[in-house]
Amino acid sequence: MSGLEVRELECFLALAEELHFGRAGERLYVSQSRVSQLLAALEQRIGARLVERTSRRVRLTPLGERFHAELRPAYAELSGVVERARESARGVAGRIRIGFQGTADARLMEAITTFQKQHPGCVTEIAEVPFADPFGAVRAGEVDAAIVLLPVAEPELVLGPLFSRQQQTVAVSVRHPFASRPSLTPADLADTPLISATAPAPAYWREAQAPSAVPAPAVRTLQEGLTLVAADRGAMLLCRPTAEYHGRRDVAFVPVTGVPDSVLGLVWHRDGETERVRAFARAVAAAGDVAASAA
Repeated sequence: MSGLEVRELECFLALAEELHFGRAGERLYVSQSRVSQLLAALEQRIGARLVERTSRRVRLTPLGERFHAELRPAYAELSGVVERARESARGVAGRIRIGFQGTADARLMEAITTFQKQHPGCVTEIAEVPFADPFGAVRAGEVDAAIVLLPVAEPELVLGPLFSRQQQTVAVSVRHPFASRPSLTPADLADTPLISATAPAPAYWREAQAPSAVPAPAVRTLQEGLTLVAADRGAMLLCRPTAEYHGRRDVAFVPVTGVPDSVLGLVWHRDGETERVRAFARAVAAAGDVAASAA
């Protein structure tokens, strides 16, 4: 396959998807006759027809179907290799968008500050991730990575460094009997309605944030949940820093012992891993190490 032209492969992929020489040419910014030339060169190189063309339609031959099925993922991987090499050559520059769930506390800001000092050519933007949609912004490409509450069991997402491990508290109305307690146990919460998130948060994630079989309201935002707590419609599990940040006079935050800690982690899409994301992950890991040594 000496002298294989990438443009021939790109032409075939465009034609296989469009099944129209004119539209394939528009996608590649070349003329329709150039598409024909590139296809003919590729078919000559392979030694067989890949596309059948009549006055009525364009379709792939059986060999063209198999070739397309194998070529598409191989071309995507090759493009990824080239893009990653370009990222490494340019270094960490441009813009990175970071999502956060809950509270943008001092640890997150420390990680961002560390990243910006190490990479002054990269601008960091931050955006809040909805309580009821922890993974949507990453999936949609609205952020490059996000710090979210665990667990994370999404096959297309990568879980990077853990960012924070904090004791759980339960938010209750100041009128609730638990409000005067110094601490609570899992047995105390067994019969307590725990407010959870609505979809699109996955079921396993919602159950982890509200591990109770007692029916309770579901909310889209943290503020909606705290408002229902203040109205004594249920209780809500929150990590200690979030409880401190959202302190209010009509809600009491009581520590809970004997339950798993609340843990935050950095996630990103497998197809969106860039040098910027890897560099930010290193800054998050460093911030977590500093916090652990200070604890």
